Amino acid sequence: MNPQGHEAHPVGQLFKLGLAQAVLFFLGALLGRWIGLLLGLDAFGPDGWGNREIFGILLIGLGGGGGVQLARLWYDRKYGKPPR
Repeated sequence: MNPQGHEAHPVGQLFKLGLAQAVLFFLGALLGRWIGLLLGLDAFGPDGWGNREIFGILLIGLGGGGGVQLARLWYDRKYGKPPR
């Protein structure tokens, strides 16, 4: 038990959470990049910092953040919420 009275999760389970978050962050960011390219929103476009580039960056961030949240949801359903 930790000081808040919650039972601690084993290190192996927390490692799975961290690994899942890292992998799904990367895949989500790639998906955001590809969606941005399909919509003509190139985050790394040659035109500098215009609206298209900013929205492309936003899609990459949303994809990465969404991937992290999916990994957290998977972990919570499988093992329960870890203590904070």
